Amino acid sequence: MVVKLQRPILVGGLGLSFSLWMLQNLHHSMVQIGEFGLLSLLAVGGGLWLLKSNRTQDSSRSLSNVPVDRTTVEASIAKAQAVVNQLAQETENPLTVGTLREQLTRLTAELDRQEMIAVVTGGKSVGKTTLIEVLKSSWCQNVETGSFSFVEFQETSPLFVKAGENSDLDVLTHANKSDVVLFLTNGDLTDSEFQSLQQLKAINQNTILVFNKQDQYLPDERVSVLQSLKHRMSSVVATAASPSLIKVRKHQEDGCVQESLELPTPDIQQLTQQLGEMLTQQPEQLVWATTMRKVLFLKAEAKNLLNEIRRDRAVKSIEQYQWIAAAAAFANPVPALDILATAAINAQMVMDLGGIYQQKFSLEQAQTVAGTMGSLMVKLGLVELSSKAVSTVLKTNAITFVAGGLVQGVSAAYLTRIAGLTLVEYFQQQEVAIDSGTVLNLDKLRQTLQSVFQRNQQMALLQSFVKQSVKHLTPQAQQLQLVKSEISA
Repeated sequence: MVVKLQRPILVGGLGLSFSLWMLQNLHHSMVQIGEFGLLSLLAVGGGLWLLKSNRTQDSSRSLSNVPVDRTTVEASIAKAQAVVNQLAQETENPLTVGTLREQLTRLTAELDRQEMIAVVTGGKSVGKTTLIEVLKSSWCQNVETGSFSFVEFQETSPLFVKAGENSDLDVLTHANKSDVVLFLTNGDLTDSEFQSLQQLKAINQNTILVFNKQDQYLPDERVSVLQSLKHRMSSVVATAASPSLIKVRKHQEDGCVQESLELPTPDIQQLTQQLGEMLTQQPEQLVWATTMRKVLFLKAEAKNLLNEIRRDRAVKSIEQYQWIAAAAAFANPVPALDILATAAINAQMVMDLGGIYQQKFSLEQAQTVAGTMGSLMVKLGLVELSSKAVSTVLKTNAITFVAGGLVQGVSAAYLTRIAGLTLVEYFQQQEVAIDSGTVLNLDKLRQTLQSVFQRNQQMALLQSFVKQSVKHLTPQAQQLQLVKSEISA
């Protein structure tokens, strides 16, 4: 593969590495610079970067911590629009962009929506259909809805049912598009019900837990279940949407007793009272919170599409630099200088990846980022671990004649790839199109580096990567010799 080295950091770094190697041949004492000295320089570079950097705020804040008002929602719509506009510049699928823009237009208009949407959900046979019928017939026609013109009740498919077209995720996604969720249960919460409620809470969804069919419990049991539910959820009401028939005894004037079965009036007073308070006290906030969730979901969808496009481009760039790093380390006879060459290669890779993700770095910043990555790899022990892993895979008689160079070359390529994939994953978590000069969050970068390294330590992946590396590093004749040796072994 022919690679044009028209990049100042890359050429300068490789040139410096080669110059030091030449000096080493002339002055053997130059080797005393050693690996420790070079790693120390990388560590110092990382420390300087840390001193110069201010920790960036986590852009993926929990929805429950976002203050919801009209101004905040409008700002979120603007950010989502920026992501869609960026996607329009980089995608080859204008239909997707058009659909997203139409959705954003509808969300802007939804800020003034006058209809409230209430979703009724829960497991199978908890009384969803009956409760909606009772609410429509006995409450909706008489309630004061504040600024809302009417309330629309929607029933979801049952949760926790494996068979069927809709999964639990589909059901909860539907529920998240409503202003309030009525989550029905007919007893104490199961673990599945509690986990679903936690998911609704995590995205700031207004939820009322409804203990339906309370009439089927004895008074003491009913109190016990209700207390348990209130211990786990702050907003709980008890209802009996379809109470059971009760036996009524009527004493006649002549002393006779007449018994009959009567159907009690549905007991939904606690629920209607709480719904009424929500409608009259915070109608606009309900609409804004719902619109905010929809905007953030749309923004996430657009960003995922954009990340897919950018990742394809980024991976091609990473592969280019990993083979340059492999060749430099394989050809360089001084092990300590491999890190210097790799750092120079990684610095240029940082600039290229930053350009792909619209996060521009100056030459100095790119060098410091590369140094920081190298420092983190050393501190986390990834350099040693990767070398051992590569050596283990390469430990065969067939390659002993180039074992040293191969270990260095494959290790350099592997670490360059890990550094590149780490930056890709880190950039994907950031806001789209943020200003240049953005500094790194070292804590998040360290966590991302560890995660990427662990995922790429699987033996099957490592073996495949080593085979690829050997093909890039060894001439065709040596490859044939390797194959013959493996066959005869």
